[in-house]
Amino acid sequence: MGYATRGALNSDERVMTQTANLIPGANAAIGASAGRLIVRHRSTPGIDVNLTAFVLNDEGRATGDPDIVFYNQSRHPTGMAQFSAPKDVKGYKEHAIAFDFSRAPKHLTRIAITLTEDSGADFGKVPGLQASVLTQAGEIQLAPGTFSTEKGIIVAELYLRQGAAKVRSIWQGYASGLAGLCDAYGIEVADTPEPPAAPPSPPVNLRKVSGSINLSKGDTSVIIEKTECILATVSWTSGTDYDVYALVHTKDGREVHVAAFPAKGVSVLMNYDNGAVRHLGDVGRDDQKTKTETIEIRLNDNIAAVVPVVYSAQSNGTGSFHRYQVSMRIDNQQGTDVTIPAKNANNNDQIYTCVPGVIRNTVHGVVIEALELYSKPRSENRPKLTLKKDGGIQVKMDAGPRNDYK
Repeated sequence: MGYATRGALNSDERVMTQTANLIPGANAAIGASAGRLIVRHRSTPGIDVNLTAFVLNDEGRATGDPDIVFYNQSRHPTGMAQFSAPKDVKGYKEHAIAFDFSRAPKHLTRIAITLTEDSGADFGKVPGLQASVLTQAGEIQLAPGTFSTEKGIIVAELYLRQGAAKVRSIWQGYASGLAGLCDAYGIEVADTPEPPAAPPSPPVNLRKVSGSINLSKGDTSVIIEKTECILATVSWTSGTDYDVYALVHTKDGREVHVAAFPAKGVSVLMNYDNGAVRHLGDVGRDDQKTKTETIEIRLNDNIAAVVPVVYSAQSNGTGSFHRYQVSMRIDNQQGTDVTIPAKNANNNDQIYTCVPGVIRNTVHGVVIEALELYSKPRSENRPKLTLKKDGGIQVKMDAGPRNDYK
């Protein structure tokens, strides 16, 4: 196999000298208690691969829902496993789990790394699968198996043996995807952790899109890939002064207003939750032909939905969303953007508020729903968000606090 070992590393050593190429079924010592396991595949339209880690006891069983580590539950309570959002690297999609066995309690000794394909395809259609373990001691490559109709894969298992961390290359496929994987590790599928106020898994008829698309009220909602930072930018032709703010619905049922101006009982808040939702500034009046304001969004585990709102104060004297060609663009900054225009607006200057759409945080990605809702004439009240019975977000126009005139 050509596996080279070395002695313990000094704390200031960074050079990787340990190498291995493990075939399925083989195992090897890692040489360090902490590192990362990385899985890559070629970025391919229509393929949606997701990584999940199961933290296990000596019997290979998870002890409860917190032992599942994935996008919406990104850190194990002990800190021994940490999920990283997938990213694009030179034509490949890269998924990673950081591990640290120095944080493992005595009853938890293993971490199983698994993949599921959630677009309806199977792993026979996933090109360029590869995996490796990276530590200070070196890199261990895990040569993949061959797959056809499988929906789920156990890639590898990281584990402790007599106090030393090891990796076993597995590459075992499951036809039933996540359900089969959960069953293998003693987790009831119905108990797979969904945050209490999170929207449910989207219906299968939702389109997962890439590239640039337009979405109008009445269209089927779409799903875009969840990236580290999403921009919601509202634009309009110059001639009036719109203001953009965001309503954030948290998974514990709270509503947070991120805005550059106050409302009754609501203070100015430009930055929520350390940049999770951040207003990039009020543009005011200027001579630019097209004006924009932007909300920066980082969808962490506590955010169920973000609803950008476009507002023109009564004191502005004019606010027709039709005349000034208002539109909202949601951009994941990795090649996908969705534009929602105010195409159903009329020339009524006494309508001051428009909600173009909803941005929902789900386990399958970011669901974009075009709403294009408008306030009553002369209403200065903000919208209010409520959770629908089906887990979606309902926007009630004019039901929130009254805006303060600027």
